[in-house]
Amino acid sequence: MMNKLRGRNLKHPGCLIGVTTGLIVGIILAGVLAAVFNVNITFILWFWLILTLVLGVIGWIIGDRMSSRFPALPEEESEAETSANSESSQA
Repeated sequence: MMNKLRGRNLKHPGCLIGVTTGLIVGIILAGVLAAVFNVNITFILWFWLILTLVLGVIGWIIGDRMSSRFPALPEEESEAETSANSESSQA
């Protein structure tokens, strides 16, 4: 599975994971703040939005930093391409 990630930039998957985590954790924390602490709805909505955006940015940065750990592997030429190239060079 890690070979499929080689040579790809992981910013977008990292951001997706961060935003998804922010939405899930944010809605849980917003519910707790509203039910237990009786916090104003405006504050809860801003808190949820900021948490989602911050976790998305953190995921973007972590994904960008991880991309350098998975450099692209050198591609091997297939046998069909190699034989076709050698036949055309002989002719």
